[in-house]
Amino acid sequence: MKELIIISGKGGTGKTSLIAAFASLAENKVLCDADVDAADLHLIMDPEVRKRHDFQSGNTAVIDQDKCTECGVCLDLCRWNAISNDFEVNPIECEGCGVCVHFCPEKAIDFPENTCGEWYISDTRFGPMVHARLGIAEENSGKLVSLVRQEARKLAEEKNLALILSDGPPGVGCPVIASIGGATAVLIVTEPTVSGKHDMERVVQLADHFKVPAMICVNKFDLNIELTRDIENFAKEKGLSCLGRIPFDPIFIKAMIRAQTIFEYNTESKVGQAIKEIWKGLADQLEL
Repeated sequence: MKELIIISGKGGTGKTSLIAAFASLAENKVLCDADVDAADLHLIMDPEVRKRHDFQSGNTAVIDQDKCTECGVCLDLCRWNAISNDFEVNPIECEGCGVCVHFCPEKAIDFPENTCGEWYISDTRFGPMVHARLGIAEENSGKLVSLVRQEARKLAEEKNLALILSDGPPGVGCPVIASIGGATAVLIVTEPTVSGKHDMERVVQLADHFKVPAMICVNKFDLNIELTRDIENFAKEKGLSCLGRIPFDPIFIKAMIRAQTIFEYNTESKVGQAIKEIWKGLADQLEL
């Protein structure tokens, strides 16, 4: 089984539209949206949810007023000042460290697990999909990314599918680290801007640190040919495969508005032909 993660150094480079296009080209695959902080692959895939599960992570202290003797131990120990003089816990201020729970002499503090979001197993017109939604301002997104990947792998094994196609998060933070560890390869989608090139270089360093083979493609390459060449030269210096260039075309936006892939909207576009060439290169690299 192969696992390909599509990532980018910054948001807005077009990775979700690209993986949606790959979904219509690939066979025997499971789709996975690992960008749980801002999941949007479902907007194009229009999934029909078959299974829905709560995502629970982290804890928040709750004082049982019937057991509490107001001894003040928790007030003295809480470095976050999350406990009021009335011995009530502010759930926003509580960091879930558990010190008050451990040292309460009356065992009057409960420590329930938080429900932070949901994750789903769905059917789409291109095959099964695992995706999730993290609650507003909730933490532990890296843990949810790992869970979504794990469930995608289980689903692929159950259905004897050869490929997991994952839409990864942008940047180089915890969610990205959780999304690429142990993957077969990553495809880094970049764009020919100063920030796009800089952030791509950081993602390349991250992939290299975790020993995950990386490939690069340049979206909207014709907006700045000189920077596109700089990106390709950088890839060559690092020994990375640069799989192709995708021209700028508003057709991407038009397809997205209709919740369609680029191939569903227009089968003969130059953008579509460029993506087919990139997918062919990916299939060769992954030996699909």
